[in-house]
Amino acid sequence: MTASTQAAPQSMPAGRAGTFDAEDDLEAINQLYLERRWSDGLPIIPPTAARVERMLAAAGRPRGEVVAHLAPAFGAATVELIAINAVMAGCPPHVMPVLIAAVEALADAEFNLQAIQATTNPVAIWVVVSGPAADRLGFQAGFNCLGEGHRANATVGRAVRLLLRNVGGALPGDMDRSTQGQPARYTMCCAENEAQSPWTSLRAEYGFGPEDSTVTVVGIEGTMNMNTHSKEVNELLRVFAETMVHPPSNEYVHGGEPWLMICPEHAEICMKGGFDKAAVQQRLWETTRIPARSMAEKDLYRAKASRRAELGEIGPDTMLPIAREPADIRLMVAGGPGTHSVYIPCFGNSRAATRRIL
Repeated sequence: MTASTQAAPQSMPAGRAGTFDAEDDLEAINQLYLERRWSDGLPIIPPTAARVERMLAAAGRPRGEVVAHLAPAFGAATVELIAINAVMAGCPPHVMPVLIAAVEALADAEFNLQAIQATTNPVAIWVVVSGPAADRLGFQAGFNCLGEGHRANATVGRAVRLLLRNVGGALPGDMDRSTQGQPARYTMCCAENEAQSPWTSLRAEYGFGPEDSTVTVVGIEGTMNMNTHSKEVNELLRVFAETMVHPPSNEYVHGGEPWLMICPEHAEICMKGGFDKAAVQQRLWETTRIPARSMAEKDLYRAKASRRAELGEIGPDTMLPIAREPADIRLMVAGGPGTHSVYIPCFGNSRAATRRIL
């Protein structure tokens, strides 16, 4: 079986010619892909014609169909290019519909991929799968759902990053200007734990039905573990809010969309305490306000420019909400047993986008 340069994504720059035996020359083909900057630095699976064809068969769509144009280079993400990068990432063929839906979501105008791809911010893409397809396709929603050991989670997140590089053109140091980056730029993907959630699902919030499966993309800055054994809902939400408050934050500058991944145990405490999802959002929106004077002077200047239409003239004593409205504080249940929830600060000047998995 051979892997030729013809099997490489068409939008990638031309390099030296060569044909490699995929079984005997893995080191050589990985070195070539590194030299051409087609790889994320981890070993790739050579996108041989046979492997790509298996991906295309699972997609069930024409290979030349353009799913989206990805900023900042606005390369055409065809079904074939998605398949090629999926092979490179190690995806099983059956996740191709998830990847196609994710690419569609990345191009949503409110997601603001142009800014996410070119910023100095360490923002990465988080992929969340919701609905019946999550379990059927092998996505983990319970224990260690953001960690290692789950093929669908690991490879779908990685394939999205490869597409952002190889089709979107965001190569570190070139169009991608991230100061440090972050580990989630290799992969970050999980499923929503609907089975243990007492609240409405993400897909229901976005207007999808119970039979639908969806993929949501989120521009995130990182994760913060919230380990609290509190069993009292007001105390629980207080410490959540105090975790979320941080003045050098894009969310206070723009009025962001912070996310909280709530563990099943903490979600149950909220419900038993009389807090449905909307009530939690309202409480956190009220208790995460900070006085504008808390921000550094230049950051406050940016906030004044960004949020004037929303808040009017901002003075030192103006109380800045972390989000424009309570519903912008996004909540989802994921993870397994334990008293650990996760605060996930976001890029700020972006809104998550969701698409149905076909």
